Amino acid sequence: MKKAFLLAAGLALALGSTTASAADVEAGKKVFKKCKACHSLKPGIKKVGPSLHGVLGNKAGQVKGFKYSKAMKKADITWDDASLDAYLTKPRKFLKGTKMSFAGLKKKKDRDNVIAYIKANTK
Repeated sequence: MKKAFLLAAGLALALGSTTASAADVEAGKKVFKKCKACHSLKPGIKKVGPSLHGVLGNKAGQVKGFKYSKAMKKADITWDDASLDAYLTKPRKFLKGTKMSFAGLKKKKDRDNVIAYIKANTK
């Protein structure tokens, strides 16, 4: 019985530590350097890509004055942590026909960190 308790406690601790691991905003700032040539976090600043200010919680393809691909305009995506994570993994695989030429971020930690950085800097 004691072994079962210890096993259950260890499992709970292990699961808790993986889900509780916080993203690192400062590390995200470094990862965002790959994004900033094409994207701004300031409202209304369009570059090769649209401003990412206010992207979270909003539907894809909605920044006024930015010329999106047909695929992005038609996409029924509301940007949240999960959809951004999937998109940033491999944009062209996630959304066939997107104009975004970026290959993606392979490391989950990099994606988590850059999403945290975007959140922290676009309120």
